[in-house]
Amino acid sequence: MLSLVRDMSRVRPPAVAGLFYPRDADQLRAAVTGYIDACTQVAPARRRPKALIVPHAGFPYSGAVAGCAYRVLRDSAAPVSKVVVIGPSHRVPMRGLAVPSLDWFATPLGNIPIDREGRQRLREFGLAGTSDAPHAAEHSLELQLPFLQTVLADFELLPIAVGLAPPGQVARALDAVWGGPETLIVVSSDLSHHHTYAEARKLDDLAMHSILERRDDLADEQACGARGINGLMRIARRRDLEVELLDQRNSGDTAGDRSRVVGYGSYAVYEA
Repeated sequence: MLSLVRDMSRVRPPAVAGLFYPRDADQLRAAVTGYIDACTQVAPARRRPKALIVPHAGFPYSGAVAGCAYRVLRDSAAPVSKVVVIGPSHRVPMRGLAVPSLDWFATPLGNIPIDREGRQRLREFGLAGTSDAPHAAEHSLELQLPFLQTVLADFELLPIAVGLAPPGQVARALDAVWGGPETLIVVSSDLSHHHTYAEARKLDDLAMHSILERRDDLADEQACGARGINGLMRIARRRDLEVELLDQRNSGDTAGDRSRVVGYGSYAVYEA
């Protein structure tokens, strides 16, 4: 992964390394590889995923579920050179979509160059504004990067933070940067938050059926990245894409108690 950058002021440094995932590069790569290798319920991929829906909690909580999504990507040997990662803006209230002005995003595994062409297309079409504030401390996008760096060779990244935006607006933005086989779309989202284990299972099953049916009506209470999922599902329905459930669990299954849990699901979306 490219790591030499002359102007470090143009780099978005890791915000949650040492909190959500290991800060040490060797430990981080070993953890990511372990989550991917441990996913045994996913059959060997025969097709390349065009898009993935992946959770974004701390690795001890959602890493195993995320690993199943990236297992499909790794096993498919998809020739990806551009990745669009779209996720909710947790800390900065905003309307619409925002791309960063910076040139690189960093993790302990190295620096990833920003897809300037994709960013410019979104700005020229009036589909996203430019703001670094929603990206500065946002974990939903950052937590996908160590997995992508472990699975892929060098790639360009287009990070998109989502605020209040209807499915049509998100779908238009994704359409604009959809690309061909070289482009992967990653929608970062957890599912329900802070319910009992039994309640969460019921709520997350409803979200699962919505996603598998390619509906675009998920509420924010069902998934924190609902707006990104809804936009992707609108495209999936229009283009007749196939959606596959890879894994679904919650923090009561992975690393937490069952009194207040967070739900996680991973999905793959395939073109014909």
